[in-house]
Amino acid sequence: MKLYQTLSLAAALSGMVLIASAQQLPINDGPFKPTEESLKNYKYPEWFKDAKFGIWAHWGPQAVPRQGDWYAKKMYEENSTQYKYHLEHYGHPSKFGYKDIIPLWKAQKWDPEKLMALYKKAGAKYFVSMASHHDNFFLWNSKINRWNAAQMGPHKDVVGLWQKAAKKNGLKFGVSEHLAASYTWFQAAHSADTAGQYKGVPYDGNNPGYFDLYHTKGDPKDRGWLTTNTEWHKQWFADVKELVDTYHPDLLYSDSQLPFGDVGRSMLANFYNGNAAFNKGQMTAVYNCKEPSRGMWAQDLERGVQDSISAYPWQTDTSIGDWYYRTGQQYKSGTDIIRMLTDIVSKNGNLLINIVQTPEGDLEPDMLNTLEEIGNWTAANGEGIYGSRPWKVYGEGPSTIKANQKKGHFGGLSDEGKFTASDIRFTTNGNKLYAFLLDVPPGDIQIASLGKKSKLNAKKVLSVKLLGSNARINWQQTDDALVIKKPANLPAWKVLGLKVELSK
Repeated sequence: MKLYQTLSLAAALSGMVLIASAQQLPINDGPFKPTEESLKNYKYPEWFKDAKFGIWAHWGPQAVPRQGDWYAKKMYEENSTQYKYHLEHYGHPSKFGYKDIIPLWKAQKWDPEKLMALYKKAGAKYFVSMASHHDNFFLWNSKINRWNAAQMGPHKDVVGLWQKAAKKNGLKFGVSEHLAASYTWFQAAHSADTAGQYKGVPYDGNNPGYFDLYHTKGDPKDRGWLTTNTEWHKQWFADVKELVDTYHPDLLYSDSQLPFGDVGRSMLANFYNGNAAFNKGQMTAVYNCKEPSRGMWAQDLERGVQDSISAYPWQTDTSIGDWYYRTGQQYKSGTDIIRMLTDIVSKNGNLLINIVQTPEGDLEPDMLNTLEEIGNWTAANGEGIYGSRPWKVYGEGPSTIKANQKKGHFGGLSDEGKFTASDIRFTTNGNKLYAFLLDVPPGDIQIASLGKKSKLNAKKVLSVKLLGSNARINWQQTDDALVIKKPANLPAWKVLGLKVELSK
């Protein structure tokens, strides 16, 4: 019997309180109720505002075919590239379905402690483990769902082992859930070919013995990203509740807007209250979803960034390549990621980036090289990133003109900005102003925002230092700009960080 069918009994036994909502769902006792009025009392924890940079393991059985994202769905979409690949390499999905891919995921080269040490060295301050993608396969040791990594595939509690490694390395720990969209996403598994040798032969998702993986067949009209089926809403609540009540993460990410109305608000109140109780009143909880926060959570923009300084902390989530391993894919460079990081931080945001793992669980050499490049940069320039806050403006230069930036996937600007040597991003910490040049200028450096007659800065410039360099910096504050003579020897990276000390 599903946990969501016995939640009332579980609540009574564990001392949880029932909130009078449409679903009568049990949430952990505490100050938060499943209402907007209550959730607006949320306070962003300092760790998230200071952290700025996190790494994500968007990893699971869908990596096995080495065909990139959404394999579990697209292998059931007749004539798709993934369907054709599956037919050639594994057989027809009526005979060899996604359930048969799962045992092939062994993760035999996965070393979470070794990887976490690399991520810490790269400068990450928090780490997020995928808990379940839309494939409904849980990477935690679940009592609800037999389709989980502790019982199948690698036979390891992936979430638990990631968490142990993160804590050992002093990183905050988060989990991502993509379950709310899985109910409609996985309906393709209930289809059949419309032509050819297997015309009309049902795919394995139609077998009732596997409904606990593929879900039951839904209403044909229920095809939105988030299902309208209220029973599935309750199932989602129970699944996420088990996850957060078992592992007590510092961060929870949902791959959608806050799902399912009152049910979603109940989930969020449960997470916040449980986190506060687990941490003896000192709440560390951050919730990410793809919806403006109004102060109730940290809005997430997938492969996109804000176009201005946000009043609320927020996050970009993106990947260094495809979301899952794909043979021959192109990756972002270390410079791409550093530019993105400085742009995001200047606007009061954080960057969470997926580092693509092989199906076996290790990293390819180019991933290791990129992590080393990022780590060298953050070691020298991190004082202008970690613990910083936005300045009066986020930057100057051509890329600050919105018309020059294309739209991102979820309402923001694209994370693939085209930056020039004239583009500068600002952060501040006390009387220190940090100016990051997003490319190496051909000649002298000019910062118009710090000119004597600039309306942005009335303070006197006391000193200028190039981060990562011991070179003496020659500078002059003119009416129009702070002019800095470019040193002959520069650090071995393209994004240059300047520390400008201003008078108090």
